[in-house]
Amino acid sequence: MNGTSHAVIGSATGFIVAHTVQSTPTETLVCVALGAVSGLMPDLDIDGKLRGKITLPHQMIQLSAQVIGILMILYSFFEKVAVERWMGVGIGILILIIASLIKQKHMLTITGIAVLMGGLSVEERWIILLGIFIMIASFTSHRSYTHSILGVVFFGIIASDLETSLGMQGLYYTCLGGYISHLIADLKIFPFNKRGVKLFLPLSSKEL
Repeated sequence: MNGTSHAVIGSATGFIVAHTVQSTPTETLVCVALGAVSGLMPDLDIDGKLRGKITLPHQMIQLSAQVIGILMILYSFFEKVAVERWMGVGIGILILIIASLIKQKHMLTITGIAVLMGGLSVEERWIILLGIFIMIASFTSHRSYTHSILGVVFFGIIASDLETSLGMQGLYYTCLGGYISHLIADLKIFPFNKRGVKLFLPLSSKEL
């Protein structure tokens, strides 16, 4: 099933939850939007189609790192002396080497780190956990852990913290329902799915 279908199902889940808890029109829109996002989250894994759409082009980060590396070398060479000079130059060269190794496949990990740091700076646990979720997803194969019960539990904790933080009734069930709807739609029992999901990882790798 493609991303548009998952988003639509997630949005419908959000609308149903909002209607059930008798949300205001504004809260209903929030639930519909979060349902769509949650319905796409499992596809953040390493081969998922979503990962390339939420990350910046790697050339942008690469160029920024290269500029920082060059500035570090120039500053250290002209402004520092003795050991500090060569240490600064060495760090600048190291930054240039790391920058040259950055590829598009690394951008989701970098995005996760950025989200994690943002969560730490504003002291919001759901943002911190979201950053961790994104980083883990960047290393897992498609339709594996993000499509398992473990993924549901982890995302459920994020959803619970989000509802507590915003104080808006229905957000937990919206996010959790949207996420679960993705897994259900990817089950092998449906004829349009050639592959299933490994719900019981790491206990079992059998596709359902």
